[in-house]
Amino acid sequence: MNGTHDTSSLPSGIAFVGGGNMARSLIAGVTRAGVPAASIEVVEPQVALRQTLQQEHGVRTAGAVAAATLEAQVVVLAVKPQVMAAVCAELAPRLAAGTLVVSIAAGITTAALREWLGAGAVLVRAMPNTPALLGAGMTGLYAGAEVGDSDRQAAQAILAGAGQTRWIDDEALMDAVTAVSGSGPAYVFALAEAMEDAARAQGLADDAARQMVVQTVLGAARMLAESGQGAGALRQAVTSPNGTTQAALETLADGGFHQLVGNAVAAAARRGRELARAGG
Repeated sequence: MNGTHDTSSLPSGIAFVGGGNMARSLIAGVTRAGVPAASIEVVEPQVALRQTLQQEHGVRTAGAVAAATLEAQVVVLAVKPQVMAAVCAELAPRLAAGTLVVSIAAGITTAALREWLGAGAVLVRAMPNTPALLGAGMTGLYAGAEVGDSDRQAAQAILAGAGQTRWIDDEALMDAVTAVSGSGPAYVFALAEAMEDAARAQGLADDAARQMVVQTVLGAARMLAESGQGAGALRQAVTSPNGTTQAALETLADGGFHQLVGNAVAAAARRGRELARAGG
């Protein structure tokens, strides 16, 4: 099932608790795939966000869990980790037994969700990333052995509307997913920011620096995705002996670039585990 988008598995009704950017990207994906806007309900306390959701997507909205109908087959928890326990406390009495609950909160384990929601919920964890806003996201998914194929397919279909998906067999590895793909766009943005600064330091105008860096990152990403070659092979192919690229790469190596990236990903994974412990 990894990476496929089976729209036939989409549920006919979905409730989103939280109406921020990620929820909006998922709503856009499922409505494009054919889920009627009228069968989607969003619980969002901020009035401005509710109005935007109604205007952009035509979905039904409620200002609080208590005011929502919650008649959907699937509930997507799209709130910040630090408020998840409180949201689940409101939600638990309203959930029908067997309701599929998909959480996209970093660091919140299925054990914590089970404690907060009770035994009747069917739980799936998902870790999307911000390119989901463009339909170019990457989502890691985890479900325990008790979750049936139809629920797995429904969860995957919802997330696949925002990009590619991948099932992870061990929940402990969801911290690695968070560290690599969840936080990963920020690493690319940090590299692009540094490249733009360096371009300006070499005398390029701001607009020229941005255009060259953006298109270089985009083009390199497409080569990674479409060439069929690994990152190492592509790096070697563009590096002429004693040329300009080799000079740059040697400088990165001297600065411990590879190890620094490894340390950064390890730090993100470690922080994910800390959030999990703090969150329950």
